[in-house]
Amino acid sequence: MVYFDSASSAPLHPVARQALVASLDEGWADPARLYREGRRARLLLDAAREAAAEAVGCRPDELVFTPSGTRAVHSGVAGALAGRRRTGRHLVVSAVEHSSVLHAAETHRAAGGESDEVAVDRAGRVDAPAYAAALRPDTALACLQSANHEVGTEQPVAEVARVCAGAGVPLLVDAAQSLPWGRVEGDWSLLTASAHKWGGPPGAGLLVVRKGVRFAAQGPADERESGRAPGFENIPVIVAAAASLRAVQQEAAEERERLRGLVDRIRRRVPELVPDVEVVGDPVRRLPHLVTFSCLYVDGETLLHELDRAGFSVSSGSSCTSSTLTPSHVLKAMGVLSEGNVRVSLPSGTREEDVERFLAVLPEAVRGVREQLGAPSGGPVAVAAAPAAEAAAAEPEAEPRADADTGADAEPEAGGAEPGAGADARGDETPALTVDSLGKRCPVPVIELAKVIGDIGIGEIVAVLSDDEAARLDFPAWCAMRDQEYVGERPADRGTAYLVRRRS
Repeated sequence: MVYFDSASSAPLHPVARQALVASLDEGWADPARLYREGRRARLLLDAAREAAAEAVGCRPDELVFTPSGTRAVHSGVAGALAGRRRTGRHLVVSAVEHSSVLHAAETHRAAGGESDEVAVDRAGRVDAPAYAAALRPDTALACLQSANHEVGTEQPVAEVARVCAGAGVPLLVDAAQSLPWGRVEGDWSLLTASAHKWGGPPGAGLLVVRKGVRFAAQGPADERESGRAPGFENIPVIVAAAASLRAVQQEAAEERERLRGLVDRIRRRVPELVPDVEVVGDPVRRLPHLVTFSCLYVDGETLLHELDRAGFSVSSGSSCTSSTLTPSHVLKAMGVLSEGNVRVSLPSGTREEDVERFLAVLPEAVRGVREQLGAPSGGPVAVAAAPAAEAAAAEPEAEPRADADTGADAEPEAGGAEPGAGADARGDETPALTVDSLGKRCPVPVIELAKVIGDIGIGEIVAVLSDDEAARLDFPAWCAMRDQEYVGERPADRGTAYLVRRRS
C-alpha cells in the first residue's frame, strides 16, 4: 500500500516516535508540582514550548498547546471575539476555510454575532482588497488559512494581515497545512496548527496569541496553559510534536523541491492520461506536496475504492463520497467540478516509482468507474445534429410538451429524455428536450445530460430536472469543460430545472 493522504494526517515522523517513547519515561508527572519528577516534566514542557515557538516565529509565552488543531481554532476564535466584544461582533472569514473555522463562525452567529465570507477566484485564492472591503468598524476578528487543505492554494497572508492591521483588526491564521514547510510570513495576530499534519502524534495542537492582542479565554477558568487550554498537559505527545515540527522544517527545503517535481509530473500527466479531467487549485502559488483533480462522469466514492484496491490511499472533497454527501464547500466556492474529485498529498519520502505506478493505475480505475455508470466516452459531443432550423424542416412538427417550468402535470419517465418544442438559435429558452434525473446523485444527472446533448440542434436547450445538491455546481462546470452554454436554473414542481444550450 502507498499512502498519498498526508494532508489529512501525515505518517508519524521517526523523530516524533523517538521523542514520544523517551518522554513517556520522563514526562509523566505533573509539571505544576515542585518535587523532582514535577520539575523534570516542567523542563520537558518548557523545552517543547521553546522549540515550537522558534519553528512558528513567536515568543514562547505567546504559545500554548491544545488537545487538537480544531480545539486551537475554536479557542482562538472564541477568545479573540470575546476579547474584542466592545469593538463589535462582526467576524470575517474566507469561503474556503477549514470546517473548524466555519463551525466556529456558525456558533458565533447562533449566539447573536455576524459573519461574512470573502469569495475566492477559480484557483481558490482570495485577494487583499476583498478582505479590506469586508472589514467594518465593528469587525472584531478576521480569519484566513495560510494554504488550502483541499486544493493546496496558498493565500496572500502577509497582504491580508497588512490590510487588517491597518484597520485595527486582528487576523487569525490557520497554518495547519503550511507550517511544516516553514513560518507564516506577515503581521498576523493569532495562529493555529495541528501536530498530526506534520508527522507529530495526534492529540496535540498549538495556539499562538501575540502580545497586545485582546483575548479572553472562554469556559471555566484553569491555571494551565495560561488558561487557554484547560486540562492536564499531555507532555509526551507535546514533546514529540515539537521535536517533529523542528525536524520536518529542517528537512523542508530539500523535500519541497523534490515533492514539487513529483506533483508537477502528476499535474501534467493526469490530463494527458485521463480524458475529461480538471486539475484544480493555483498551479504556481501552492503547497509543494498536494494536487487535486476532478474526473468528469465519475463517482468519487467508487473511484477511491478502486484506487484503494490498487494499493493507493487518497482522499476526496467530492460530493459523491460517503463522508460528505453535499458538495465540498471549497470546490463550490471555487466554482469547479466537484464530481470524481481526487486529492493526492505526498508524504515526506515519497518515491518516484510510486508516483509512476499511481499514474499507470489511475486511467484504468477511472475508465472502469465510468463504464459502471454507463458514462459516455471522452472527447467532444459525438453526435452531429443538424442546426435547429434544418432540424425543424426535416422533422415533423411536435406538439409542445408540458415541462417542469410551466407547472403542468406531464413528466417524463425517470431517467428518460423527452423531446419537446424546439428552440432556435435566437435565444429562446424553451427546452427542446427535458431529462428527469430526480432522485439521482452525482454524477448521474451530468451523465444523462451528456448522453442527450447530441440529440438536439445547435442553439437548442436541454432541461435537466434534478434534486441533487451537487447539480448546481456540476452543470456549470460541465458546460465550461464541454464548451456548452449554461443558461441557468429554474424552480420546478419537484427539484430544479437546469438549462443547457448546445453550442457545438
